[in-house]
Amino acid sequence: MPHVELELVPMSFAEQREQLADVDLAFVRLPLRRTEDLHVIPLYDELPVVVASADSHLMAADELSADDLAGEVLITPADDVLGPLGLATVAPRFPTITTTADAVATVATGVGILVIPMSLARLHQRKDADHRILRGGPTSTVALAWPRDATTPDVETFVGVVRGRTANSSR
Repeated sequence: MPHVELELVPMSFAEQREQLADVDLAFVRLPLRRTEDLHVIPLYDELPVVVASADSHLMAADELSADDLAGEVLITPADDVLGPLGLATVAPRFPTITTTADAVATVATGVGILVIPMSLARLHQRKDADHRILRGGPTSTVALAWPRDATTPDVETFVGVVRGRTANSSR
């Protein structure tokens, strides 16, 4: 598709449904509200990770379980994508942090932990913070979505590429 210019448009989890009206297609996180006018193809489930200070005792393990987090201060940013975790953690004694990036910066100082999908941990990676997989934690499904009435040959080609089809593949 060399004739098509791709423009990357950042979308927040909270506003992704509304922003789908302004783009040809998008990678989104499920669940997505009101999908009757959309094509939605789930692609993969992303693993949850625990982000903490690089010096945290939690970073000594290769993976963590819910039991390992008991009593830890769990920071949940306002732009959280996982929802309630049901962990035996402690709520912070400060106001909700607005963004995941700010929450990562906060846990890097040694104040609490954060549970987010692995791609967000990698996106906001810092030298003073690290992450470990949370065994049995909630996954976050990433999907490809686009308006049903906006399906074009170029969109169909892109969907095929994302799904692994090549020029020699059959539908």
